[in-house]
Amino acid sequence: MTRPTRSDVPRKARERAERLRHEIERHDYAYYVANAPTVPDAEYDRLFAELQALEAEYPTLVRPDSPTKRVSGTPSSAFAEVVHTVPMLSIRSETDTTAQGAIGFDARIRRDLELGADDPPVEYSAELKFDGLAISLRYEDGVLVRAATRGNGTVGEDVTANVRTIRTIPLRLSGSPPALIEVRGEALMLRRDFERLNERQAAASEKLFANPRNAAAGSLRQLDPAITARRPLHFFAYGIGEVRDWRLPSTHSALLDALAALGVPVDKQHTVVHGAAGLVEFHRAMGARRADLAFEIDGVVYKVNRLDLQQRLGFVTREPRWAVAHKYPAQEMVTTLLDIEVQVGRTGALTPVARLAPVFVGGTTVSNATLHNEDEIHRKDIRIGDSVIVRRAGDVIPEIVGVVLERRPSRTRPFHIPTTCPVCGSAVYREEGEKVARCTGGLFCPAQQKQALLHFAGRRALDIEGLGDKLVEQLVDAGLVRSPADLFKLGLSTLAGLERMAEKSAANVLAAIDKARRTSLERFIFALGIRHVGESTARDLAQHFGTLDALMDADETKLLEVSDVGPIVAASIARFFAEPHNREVIEQLRASGLTWPEGTPRVTSDGGGALTGKTIVLTGTLQFVTRDEAAELIRAAGGKTASSVSRKTDLVVAGEEAGSKLDKARELGVPVIDEAQFKRILGR
Repeated sequence: MTRPTRSDVPRKARERAERLRHEIERHDYAYYVANAPTVPDAEYDRLFAELQALEAEYPTLVRPDSPTKRVSGTPSSAFAEVVHTVPMLSIRSETDTTAQGAIGFDARIRRDLELGADDPPVEYSAELKFDGLAISLRYEDGVLVRAATRGNGTVGEDVTANVRTIRTIPLRLSGSPPALIEVRGEALMLRRDFERLNERQAAASEKLFANPRNAAAGSLRQLDPAITARRPLHFFAYGIGEVRDWRLPSTHSALLDALAALGVPVDKQHTVVHGAAGLVEFHRAMGARRADLAFEIDGVVYKVNRLDLQQRLGFVTREPRWAVAHKYPAQEMVTTLLDIEVQVGRTGALTPVARLAPVFVGGTTVSNATLHNEDEIHRKDIRIGDSVIVRRAGDVIPEIVGVVLERRPSRTRPFHIPTTCPVCGSAVYREEGEKVARCTGGLFCPAQQKQALLHFAGRRALDIEGLGDKLVEQLVDAGLVRSPADLFKLGLSTLAGLERMAEKSAANVLAAIDKARRTSLERFIFALGIRHVGESTARDLAQHFGTLDALMDADETKLLEVSDVGPIVAASIARFFAEPHNREVIEQLRASGLTWPEGTPRVTSDGGGALTGKTIVLTGTLQFVTRDEAAELIRAAGGKTASSVSRKTDLVVAGEEAGSKLDKARELGVPVIDEAQFKRILGR
C-alpha cells in the first residue's frame, strides 16, 4: 500500500490541523504559564483528541513540534530550568467514561501481553486521578535538594523554595532511603482550603480562583515563597523517576507502599484489582464517593501492577501502554448563554436562572443553571450571548463558573434584576446589605401563594386547623385559592371533592376557617407575613397603633416610634402596605367578614403590672399553664417574652427539663425562678 503524501491530504484537513495546533498551544500557555485557563479540561481534551484523530488519518500531517508529540507546558522564565533525567510523561486519557472504557483498556493489555481466555486476570494498581499540578521531588541521601514542575516533560521549573513550604512534603525521608530517588506526584489544594482562600481573596478585593487546581498551580508558581506558605497545599506521590542504590519492589502497589514507608504522602485509597471487573468496580465506587472526597479528582488511573510487565509493554509516542486515565463525565463544559430569566421563590426571593444551549455535562444534558444573584452575575461579568463555562458535580445544581472572554460576541447584553415582579407585577426591592431582591406582593403574588397561605393559617397566626401542606397544595394547584381572602369563599362541596378529603374532614376545615373570622389585631398583623415582623413585633404594632388603618397609613417615621422597631423593620412594613396588591387583599379579607377588636391597646403600660418593662424567657415545661398561656399572662402583667437569653434578659422562668437556656442564664448571671415563684409573682 502506497503511503499518502502531503499533497494527498485534503486542504481542509491541513488547515484544521494547523488551527488546532495553534489553539492548543494558546490554551497550554494560558493554563501552564499564565495560570489562567481559558477553557475547561473537557474542551481541551476534545481539541486534543480531534488533532490526534486527524494525524492518525493523515500521518503526513504529523510534525515534530505537534502538541501530540510532547507533554504540554512551557517553563516560566521567572524560574530556573530543570532538565528531567527521566522525562515526566503523561498518560493517555480514556475518552469513554462508561464501564466500556475500563473493559477496553483491559482488552488491549491482554492483547499486547498475548494472553488467552484461559489465562488469569491481569493485576492492576487502581488509583485516583488528582486534579492539581505534577511535580518532581529529588532526594539525595534522604534530603530534599530540589523540586521541579513537569513543564514540557523534558524541562521543568525549579520551585524548591515554594515546595519547602508544603508541610505534607518531608524535607528528610524516614527509614533507610536510597542514595538518590526522584519522587513524582501531585501538588493540590483541599476543597476546604480552596474555599477559605477564596474567602480571603474576596475580603481583600483580589481575584478569585476558578477551582482548586488553578489555585494550587498559581500558589506553587509564586515568585515569593511566603505567598505559597500562606496557601495550604498538599501532595500525594504516584510514582518515581530517577533512582539509584535502591532495590525496586516487584509491583507498582508495593512501590507506593515503600514510598509511604519513607514518609512520603501516598493516598490511602489506591488498591489492587484484578481484570476488567475490578477496574469497572473501582471506577464506579470512586465515582460514587467523588463528591465526598476532600480534594478534586476528574477520574481514576489504572496501571499494570507488575513492573516487569510494564517494561515489556513499553511506551507509544508520549504515553505508556501500561497505564490509562479513566475519566468521569465532564463536570465543566462550554456552551452559550441564551437568556437570563428570573424565578420568584416561595418567600418572594428573585433568583436569576441561566437558559443555556443544551450541553452534556456531569453525566446529563444541562439547559438551565443557577446564577445565584445579580452581584454574582456582575462579579463574573456574565452577559446574555456569552460563551460560558458550566459546572455540574454529582447532584449539585449546575452553575456558571465563568465566561470565555475571548469568544465574547460584539452584541452581548448585560443583565439587571427587574424593578417589578415578573410573576405579579408588584414592586421589587433589595434591602441594604442583602444580595437577594424580593417581590413585595406577598399576599397577592402567585409564586408566593402556598407559603403565604401556610403562614396565614399557622397556629400562631389565624390558627386554621386542618389547613396543612397537602391541602394548600391542592387548593392552589386547582386554582381554588389565589390569596388568603379566597379561603373564606370555600364551600363544602368544593372541599369535599378534593383528593383524600371526605365530607366530615371538609366540614371540620370549614368550621376552623369560620372560627378564624374572629381574631385579634396582633394575630392578623402577624398572619400578613410582613418580612421581619414576628409575633412580638406584631403585638407591639397592634398595641401602639390600635387600628389596622392607623398602621397601614403610618410612614417610616411613625413606625420608628414603636418599641423595638428599627429602620430595617420600619422600611419593610412601609413597603408592604405601599404595595396596592397587598392592600387589595386586605380589603378582600375585611369584606369576607374577618374582624378583630380595635380602638385601644389590649395591654397598657401604665406601670401597674408586676412585670412592667421586664423581658422574660420561658424554658422547660410548666404544669399549670401552656407556654402560650404563660406568655399571655406575662404580657397582661406588663412584661414581654423573648426566645433567647441575653444580657438584656431580666428573668428566666425554668420549668421541668429546662435546657440550654437555663445554662445560658446561669452563665450570664440572669435571675432564674421556678414555677412556684412565677405563680406568686402573677398572683395565682
